[in-house]
Amino acid sequence: MDDYFAVFGLGRALQLDLPDLQRRFYELSRRHHPDFHQMKGDAERAAALERSALINRAYRVLRDPIARVEYVMALEEGSQAGDTAVKPKAPMDLLEEMLEIQEALEDAKRSGFADADRVRLRQERQKLIARRAADETALVEGFAKWDRAIATGGDADALLRGFRQMLATRAYLGTVIDDLGEALGEDDHAHVAHHRD
Repeated sequence: MDDYFAVFGLGRALQLDLPDLQRRFYELSRRHHPDFHQMKGDAERAAALERSALINRAYRVLRDPIARVEYVMALEEGSQAGDTAVKPKAPMDLLEEMLEIQEALEDAKRSGFADADRVRLRQERQKLIARRAADETALVEGFAKWDRAIATGGDADALLRGFRQMLATRAYLGTVIDDLGEALGEDDHAHVAHHRD
């Protein structure tokens, strides 16, 4: 797996100076853009295209805190990004809560979506969106602990397990948010904006 941090000459950290990352991205993009290698041989043009694609992939992942933590987890676990070896399950209390919401959704579908059902489900969806945003904020706040643990030889494994669990919860919430949004005919883009750190 390519080391996206190394692409930009950065150490493996979850807290990044985003303006610095952007500056490095623009600098590398200009240097390796295929248009500047048109007069070179086929091998050099192909290498420039490959390098440019890598720079773009690395930037997309590292600028997004959620994608960044997923990527670091994959690096630490020696797997491909997003393909963690052990997929944690959502906590039982969350599953029970989501089951109640899913049952309410099914009841509303059977009854033809009365106005009261729509109001209740819309409120539930907004609560889940807010909860997911709060969970994302808590996840990003954990980045400093990770960086300290890596720098001092602390227990990074426990932090990784915590991140993995938070991401599992986030994914589960996202599924229910999407289900509610689809049933209500609401825009499902309200919950996908990640918090930039």
